[in-house]
Amino acid sequence: MSIPHVTDAEGRRVPPWQLVLRYALLLAVLALMVGPFVWQLSTSLKGQTEDIYSSPPSFFPSDPTLHNYRQVADVIPVWEYAFNSVKVATANVVTNCVGAALAGYALARLRYRGRKAATLAFILAMLVPVEGIIIAQFTTMRDLGLNNTLLGVLLPGSIGALNVLLMRNAFLNLPQEIEEAAFVDGANVWQRFLRIALPAVKGTIAVVAIFSFMGAWDDFLWPLIVLSDPENFTLTIGLNYLHGTFAQNPRLVAAGTIIAVAPLIVLFACLQKYFFRGVGEGAVKG
Repeated sequence: MSIPHVTDAEGRRVPPWQLVLRYALLLAVLALMVGPFVWQLSTSLKGQTEDIYSSPPSFFPSDPTLHNYRQVADVIPVWEYAFNSVKVATANVVTNCVGAALAGYALARLRYRGRKAATLAFILAMLVPVEGIIIAQFTTMRDLGLNNTLLGVLLPGSIGALNVLLMRNAFLNLPQEIEEAAFVDGANVWQRFLRIALPAVKGTIAVVAIFSFMGAWDDFLWPLIVLSDPENFTLTIGLNYLHGTFAQNPRLVAAGTIIAVAPLIVLFACLQKYFFRGVGEGAVKG
């Protein structure tokens, strides 16, 4: 039986040694990316009597238990913190998807004076480090009376400059002729945006949703500065207190880490189909 030849994107045959090298590199990257998560998951499922520092290390618990997860919930109100994070992250997804789509469409399709300057402003906003404006953000939230509120955590990141530029590029890739035909048929700007442009960039919207959720869910510095009431703490701040209290019990820290990472995995699993479609956004289907 002959072994089928493997070809690249251009139809050229790939030598076997190159194929082996590519898969070896992919497996190495996979181990670097997934290995720490697997180790944390394994540690969170190990009991108190099981050695987590054995040599060689054991990735599979001998007696898996969920006691560490229950103990995390007993020590800190982890589910309340998680609910606060869900509220902030969900609102951040909505504001970024809606705001970035509107702003991106305006930058890509509408004709008005100062459009290039507005695009340049969004590009320059990406170059400013968060640490450079965090004091100004704090004083602004204080003057608005939003310190120690989840709304104060949400507002500074409600529309990201990167997300606006992503949506702008997605709309730019759409053929202009489609909207011109709709304009001839009498469609106004909102109709062209809602019925033609927006359905064609679902992949980019999924990318914006994932980035927005991850950014709000993983944010630590800004919630730590603006929040002072433990009832309003997000999950990242709560887990920091867990780590400081139980630094000698890595099983609890690992369990808290898995609780924090699980929603991100679920979100990506639900949106991965649209996420990978974002690469070819704007193509015309025949």
